[in-house]
Amino acid sequence: MAAEDAAIAFENVRKVYDSADRPALDGVSLTIAKGEFLAVVGASGSGKTTLMRLTNRLAEPTAGTVRVGGADVQTVDAVNLRRRIGYVFQGIGLFPHMTVAENIAITPRLLGADARERSRRADELLDLVRLAPAEFRHRFPHELSGGQRQRIGVARALGAKPQTVLMDEPFGALDPLTRDALGQDYRELHGTLRLTTAMVTHDIVEALLLADRIAVMDKGRLIAHGTPHALMQSRDATVSALMQTPRRKTERLSALQARGDLA
Repeated sequence: MAAEDAAIAFENVRKVYDSADRPALDGVSLTIAKGEFLAVVGASGSGKTTLMRLTNRLAEPTAGTVRVGGADVQTVDAVNLRRRIGYVFQGIGLFPHMTVAENIAITPRLLGADARERSRRADELLDLVRLAPAEFRHRFPHELSGGQRQRIGVARALGAKPQTVLMDEPFGALDPLTRDALGQDYRELHGTLRLTTAMVTHDIVEALLLADRIAVMDKGRLIAHGTPHALMQSRDATVSALMQTPRRKTERLSALQARGDLA
């Protein structure tokens, strides 16, 4: 796929932070197709979050080109770029002094939507993330559970009807049941709204279950990318070890059960 035709494209991207002893990203080239759900996995410090930050210009590349919708992000106003890309991250970052509806409508307000349109959009998005508007629109963030706050974070990211959503460990702080439910709900939204999603996750099971394609990072380099099925067949030692993690855990659980430790 040509970089100009991709939703997001990284072309030989390099990023060096001043205090670092090695590049955070070192010659990364990757395209993300329109409508694709890409998961980015790898060890801590492998460059996953830096990749996301370059996409919406929270960081700038040392070399190479990052494109969104075919345009070099360096030629696009950073504020306008961020307003048309949804961003969901683990810290959530809801404004504590604003109601749920006000948090969700923050980007539409910045884009000039009137009060009636902002209210309508907030209610529409609350419905989308399975929270009843009448019950939740007037609440404040401290009145919500962790899962509810994360759903509001997703709703806020969708406020300006973006075509592209970036997610950086969006469900990492949630309990397993809530994390699984929210992940599946977001995957459904991704398809319904025809989004392009790039998600950073440490959870390889989450990546395998949600993504169309997985990119594997290691020490600032992209070492593999492909469908979950293709990567499960990889002979690369690092990729294979990562992809086999769920199987190893299943085998250990089976062994515990066989010994009666889980009875």
